[in-house]
Amino acid sequence: MQPWLASGTWIQIMHVTVKVLLAGERKICNQIFDGITFNKDQCFAEVTGSSVMTLLSFGDVIAKSKRSHENLFVLLEMYGLMHGLRSEIEVTFQGKFCSGMREAALSLTKSLAQAVQETLVDFEVAVEKNNSKTTVQNGNLHPFTIEVINYVKGLFDYQSTLKILFQQSESDSETESELATVIMKIMQALQNNLNGKAKQYKDPALYHIFLMNNLHYMVTSVSKSESKDILGGDWIQRHRKIVQQNANQYKRVAWAKIFQTLSIQVSGGNSSSSPCDVSKTGVSRTMIKERFKSFNIQFEELHSKQSQWTIPDQELRDELRLAVAEILLPAYMSFISRFGNLVQRSKNPHKYIKYTQEELDQLLGQFFQGQ
Repeated sequence: MQPWLASGTWIQIMHVTVKVLLAGERKICNQIFDGITFNKDQCFAEVTGSSVMTLLSFGDVIAKSKRSHENLFVLLEMYGLMHGLRSEIEVTFQGKFCSGMREAALSLTKSLAQAVQETLVDFEVAVEKNNSKTTVQNGNLHPFTIEVINYVKGLFDYQSTLKILFQQSESDSETESELATVIMKIMQALQNNLNGKAKQYKDPALYHIFLMNNLHYMVTSVSKSESKDILGGDWIQRHRKIVQQNANQYKRVAWAKIFQTLSIQVSGGNSSSSPCDVSKTGVSRTMIKERFKSFNIQFEELHSKQSQWTIPDQELRDELRLAVAEILLPAYMSFISRFGNLVQRSKNPHKYIKYTQEELDQLLGQFFQGQ
């Protein structure tokens, strides 16, 4: 049987052995030889030594086995147990004849602590270097993001053990804890990895949607868990800004062309010239028709493509739709107000002004649904 597979059994046996069996054995030994000139410690050591050293040796094999981040939580369980048993070990294995067992227990505790720290470092490196070939086509959450965040959440089930391991007092809030530093490094490694994964997208707008989704998931996961107390409000605010930066970049790269279509700089200095001023402004009916046609084509392409993209968080999805609508709809209605008469008086005006404001808003509501 692989040592890792037997670790759960070892934890139970070690706990019962030290807390119950050996404590009882020591008590009986003391009672039997009470008042007799006899070395009780030597007798106790000879009776229990072999079994205890076998147990500790097995624990040492696990502590020094090949590192794997899947086994980190087993190491934490074992370390927590050994640290919790230290007072019983000192009392039960007192005296010079039991010194070998005391030293072996202390050595195992140190080996487990070292194994935990090294595994955390290895995990950080593995996160940054992960080259999963899985491509999320619609910009959704990457499975690796969920995996890493779940792993980090799991660490906080062992927060008290980790603080002891890093010799971090719970009252020490003035300086950044070593535990916080470790978690921050893992989160930064994930962010770096996501930056690399985002480069798989040829569409720069989808690049920013992907990063926005995954970073938003990181931030919300932290803010809703105990990790917010470790990473702190500054970390959350800093990364919320990065999420917003990606949202802003999406708006810029995805919608810049269509906004340019709705922007006409008229000659003569009066940007609000009415249709009757066409000859003075240099704006022609043909130009306006082309602009409307171009807008319709561009918007329909964006709708066709981006309605297939996904923003799984409803609040984030609604916020981004609203941010686009607050810019697009006024620009579109202003364009109609300024130049609509040029096409409304022509044949088939609906060929050019295809959408009302309400219809555009309704279509924007279909974006990011992953349809």
